[in-house]
Amino acid sequence: MTIDTRLPALAAVYLFLAGCGAAESSEAPPPPMPVTVAAPLVQEVVDWDDYVGRFEAVQSVEVKPRVTGYLRSVAFTDGAYVRAGQTLFTIDARPAQAALDQSAAQLARAEATLINARTELARSQTLAASQAASTEEVEQRRAGVRAGEADVNAARAAVRAQQLTVGFTRVTAPISGRVSERIVDVGNSVTADTTVLTRIVSTNPIHFAFDGSEALLLKYQRQRAGASNGTPVRIKLQDEPTYVHAGRLDFVDSTIDTGAGTVRARAVVPNPDNFIKPGMFGQMQLSGSQPYRAMLIPDTAVVTDAARKVVYLVDKVGTVIARPVVLGPLTGNLRVIRSGIRPADRVIISGLQRARPGEKVVPKPGRIPPPGPPEGTPGTAITSAPSSTASPVR
Repeated sequence: MTIDTRLPALAAVYLFLAGCGAAESSEAPPPPMPVTVAAPLVQEVVDWDDYVGRFEAVQSVEVKPRVTGYLRSVAFTDGAYVRAGQTLFTIDARPAQAALDQSAAQLARAEATLINARTELARSQTLAASQAASTEEVEQRRAGVRAGEADVNAARAAVRAQQLTVGFTRVTAPISGRVSERIVDVGNSVTADTTVLTRIVSTNPIHFAFDGSEALLLKYQRQRAGASNGTPVRIKLQDEPTYVHAGRLDFVDSTIDTGAGTVRARAVVPNPDNFIKPGMFGQMQLSGSQPYRAMLIPDTAVVTDAARKVVYLVDKVGTVIARPVVLGPLTGNLRVIRSGIRPADRVIISGLQRARPGEKVVPKPGRIPPPGPPEGTPGTAITSAPSSTASPVR
């Protein structure tokens, strides 16, 4: 009888493999991972649409002389704030004064001639009453009086005109505002209604002009039945982190630019300290909706899945569910959710990297803190620059 020497080796291999399988079968599946969940924050918000534009003066005037002559003095400091009626320039008034004196002398002559004509008329009327003068002579004297009165009126008008000319030799500020530098120096000849001496722009309030799309114009008109004037706005300058300048929309153009498809609009902004200068660039947010109740979740809780946006929810048995949502604007670091979730849903706000749809998790209750003050409040940093943003209604 022959014994196969390979049997012990095969038995050993079998026992080894059986032991490995038993070890693997004894390992337990990994435990569910912990995540933090919270119900969406529900509160009233207002949507804001973003625009860019520039500040413009409400009033802008080119200061020109009303008379021709030589400039004698400049009575302001370049760049200073001037008030309406303040003297800015003086022009040599001697030629105008001489013309005024001449007109005054002509008026005196006309008045003397009129007095004489009236005396002659009175004498002729007395003689005519005693049959010593004819009716024709009386009518001639009466015509002379009427001519004298006309000459006096003309001379008085000439005097008033020359008085205006003398007054125009003092060039005053037509409006209150910030004056530019002088363009003409003392000693130069200036021409009436032609030479630009300087420019003045008003500073308080100030306009912010911008262009909006036709689509946004239609949205505002439908929301407010065409009454978009008075809509609140907030603006920040290039070096400002927050929207600290508040104002209101005061003008929307009546026509659309057919080439660009935009409409010009304007807001009026208080500028009591004259800090904002015409021509400055700014970013503006225009109130794009009435206050409405919205659900908000952290923007970090939104996951991109191909072409859609989803959030992860945890159901009653601890299973992760991917729910497609429609996003709204940002308010602080929270995102408005238009649709897709309900106020009672448990949204995963922390631990997204440990959650997979269909898998079990251990939900731990958390809380979504309310957003900080609106971006128009000093000290609040800008969190994003989307096409539209939202702020909570306080």
